[in-house]
Amino acid sequence: MISFDEVAKVYADGTTALDRLSLEVPQGRLTVFVGPSGCGKTTALRMINRMVEPTSGTVTVNGTDVAGVNPVRLRLGIGYVIQNAGLMPHQRVIDNVATVPVLKGQSRRAARKAAYQVLERVGLSPRVATRYPAQLSGGEQQRVGVARALAADPPILLMDEPFSAVDPVVRHDLQNEILRLQSELHKTVVFVTHDIDEAFKLGDVVAVFAPGGRLQQCDEPAKLLSRPANDFVSKFIGLGRGYRLLQLIDGAGLPLHDITCVTANTVHDKPLPDGWELVVDDGRAPLGWIDADGLRRHRNGAALPDVMTVVGSVFRPTETSARRLMRRCRRRRRWVSPSTVAAR
Repeated sequence: MISFDEVAKVYADGTTALDRLSLEVPQGRLTVFVGPSGCGKTTALRMINRMVEPTSGTVTVNGTDVAGVNPVRLRLGIGYVIQNAGLMPHQRVIDNVATVPVLKGQSRRAARKAAYQVLERVGLSPRVATRYPAQLSGGEQQRVGVARALAADPPILLMDEPFSAVDPVVRHDLQNEILRLQSELHKTVVFVTHDIDEAFKLGDVVAVFAPGGRLQQCDEPAKLLSRPANDFVSKFIGLGRGYRLLQLIDGAGLPLHDITCVTANTVHDKPLPDGWELVVDDGRAPLGWIDADGLRRHRNGAALPDVMTVVGSVFRPTETSARRLMRRCRRRRRWVSPSTVAAR
């Protein structure tokens, strides 16, 4: 666990970058520091690996005051990813990734062999290994940066606005890659961003900073959205807090209800249902709801689409509540059942 105890940073000109920060970063989780420019979030992150020294207060890692640890030894045990990857341009990708293991005493041959595995883990082809950084796209460079940070298998990973220089599509892919890696590796990650949506997407815990280096609130995303601590947090999150809260709820986390499904080809010959049944096509895609009255009318010659009620509370379990809401708004459908039902 990483702890900040009354940590402050005041520069010689009197500028306060961090104001008595007390905060605990939980082990094995991804904590996001978020806030506007000049709020001290990067300063706080760089204190963990002693790239910035505090004016007062204590930063500890697993109970050890980092001020008493050799900076080089400390940094070799902490992964670090920055905005523009920071790759060495004169080295091939494989040697960039192998840098830290070699510095820690591993043979170059063994480090390169392990580097291939790490590159694959971050979604890069082995063919990339022999290229130079300038031959890579921005997204590929950032993946190499993540691979280099993970190469020595550090327990802590610091990420300072690593995706802010890439386009939105690549950024989305890299965010998903970090979530996938974290689900497998369970590192203690501190991630800095100025983007509140990125913070909510990635963070298990989100710490909101205000100008002057003052921590305003540190909590799980759902609690930040439902109970902002003050006006600054509320305004920084912005309008649409309810919509953002829906984005945090996925179908896999909601209760599902068993329902009876019938295919459009066989519904005519089925017994009259006691309640509602879901009509699906041959591919199990939902078409609509039907009850006993609708089935009677269908048997009397009415077309099936005319006797069904449009699909209401049916969704794919992998969708977030926000995506379901947007999909429904686009189709201009209405809710017809209070139950949340997964048809597929």
